[in-house]
Parts: sequence; C-alpha cells; structure tokens
Amino acid sequence: MDVNGRITSMSIAPHLVVIGIGHVGSDVVTNAATLGLFSRISLIDVDNKVRDGQALDNHQATGVAPAMTTTIEAADYDACRNADIIIVSAGPSVLPDSYGGSHDSRNSLAQVNSKVIRDVMSNICHYTHSAPIILITNPLDVNVHIAATEFDYPTNLIIGTGTALDSARLRRHLADWAGVSPDSVQAFMLGEHGATAFPYLSHASIGGLTISEATTALGLEPLSPDQVAHDIVQSAFDVLEGKGWTSSGISRAAINVARAILLDQRSIYPVCTLADGVMGFHGEVSLSLPTVVSSHGVEHHLDITLDDWEQEKLLISANAVRNVYESVRPA
Repeated sequence: MDVNGRITSMSIAPHLVVIGIGHVGSDVVTNAATLGLFSRISLIDVDNKVRDGQALDNHQATGVAPAMTTTIEAADYDACRNADIIIVSAGPSVLPDSYGGSHDSRNSLAQVNSKVIRDVMSNICHYTHSAPIILITNPLDVNVHIAATEFDYPTNLIIGTGTALDSARLRRHLADWAGVSPDSVQAFMLGEHGATAFPYLSHASIGGLTISEATTALGLEPLSPDQVAHDIVQSAFDVLEGKGWTSSGISRAAINVARAILLDQRSIYPVCTLADGVMGFHGEVSLSLPTVVSSHGVEHHLDITLDDWEQEKLLISANAVRNVYESVRPA
C-alpha cells in the first residue's frame, strides 16, 4: 500500500481467501474460479470437514475443460497473511424466525453473527491489515459497522456487498416493467441491505430516459416508489421461503466488487461502508450508498441528491441499522 493508501502489493497471480464455506461461500469460490483472476483460492471454515471437502470438490473441477490454472486449497487463517482479497460469508445467512425481515428477526441474527464477525476480524487482524475485506454476512450493515469501527483496520478496505444484490433485483424489476434488457437500466437500491432498503428512482434511467420519461415514451403504467420498494424487498423473502437461502446473486455481486478492486476499475456500486462525511452522516452508521470502488477499496462516496421520499427512507434505514447495532454493541 502506498502513502495514499492505494494497494500496490497485489501479485501478478492474485490470492483470494474465502472465510465461511456454506451455500454462499461455496458459490463465491465457484464464481471466483470461473472468473480466472485468481491463481490461488484458500478456503477457511470452522468445520474442517466441510472446508476440506469443498476445497477438494472445487479444485478437481478446475480440471474440467477448458482447464483453469487456479489452485483451490483448504487453509487456516495464516493464509490471510498474503491475501490480495478476503471475502467473508461466515455465519448463518438466515434464522428460522427471520423470513419476515422484521426488526426482531434482524436482532436475532445479529446476536449470532456479531460474535462470528468479531471472531473472524480478530483472526484476520492477527495476520494482515492491508487486504481488502468484502463482507457478505447478515445483517450486513451491522457487521460492516462492527468491522469498520471496532478493529484497527483501514476503513477504506472494509466493504460490504450492501445493496448490490437488491439493485440487481431492482434493475430486473424495472426491465420487466419496461420490456427491455436490464443492460438498459441504471438504478440503485440504497440504505440497509434488508427490509428498509429503498429504490433511488428519482435518478434512475432506462435507455437514458428518466422513469417519468420512460413511462410516457413506452406507454407504461406509472410506478409507485412504495410498491417498488415492497416488491424488491419481498422478492428476497420469496427466494428464502422457496429454497431456504439466497446464494447465486450475492456471490456474483461479491466477485464483481473483488474484480473492481483487483483491476482498479473505479466502478460505482451501492456497497455498504462506514458512512463518514457523506449525506450528513459522521461515522455513526454503515449503509449502502453509491461508491467508487477501486484498488484503493473505497475510493470515495457520491454525495447524491435525494427527493423528499428518498431522504425520509434513508433516515429510516439508518435508524434501523443503528438500532440493531446498539443491541450488539460491546458493553
């Protein structure tokens, strides 16, 4: 890392460490191997049997034509010592009472996973303070806040996948509404990765048209922001109730963020970071806002303009995250 905090030590053959090899972690490993950017992927899990089996399964899969040169191995935390990227998906992604996404259910999950994240961060910090850490573990915003504020780790290197998956769902939703490809839709969900996430529709676009212009040009029924917010949030619970977990979209989102860091893409993602000096926040909460992601990790946040409805929703989201964090804050 240079004097400006930009990562300069990444090897020609980057090393990825994945911590937590459940449904999400195993998909992360598969997507990372398929991407072909990493020469080495190290798997860490509290269950050594699962870790070893998953590592062997994925490593053998690299022999399927076209063969990949990635080495996939079971490892311990000392693998973090020379990691270029660390992705954390440890802990349960959902508890039996959490399908409704209520404040109480997020509290229940936080009681479990806050301990997991504190343990994971303590182990990581023993070996490195320079590898970007991408967190997936829910409740995501609370866990990002724990990692960013309770450990002596550069905050620009603590990044949660945030509402990247929620935003993909929103783009798919708007594309279906307009009858166009999601590639033609630019839109973000912001705030909490959870029940209070909201669509940033005032600056969304479809083929360069605002939502209002697209409604007229395409002869569509007007959208209700509240209904869109409900539909996107509910769709996550529909997946959970159907298969018991979500993994496909979130694993791809995590790998996209990793790629932006490795390749210094300066891509804009609605990732979850410590909100400090942006949108009126001063480090009291972590949530998802449009952020430039580069080899520096968090390059900078975009100080966006919200309409009145969006501003109200942002404050509701921030309060929801703060309330859950307070329930697990160290005494």
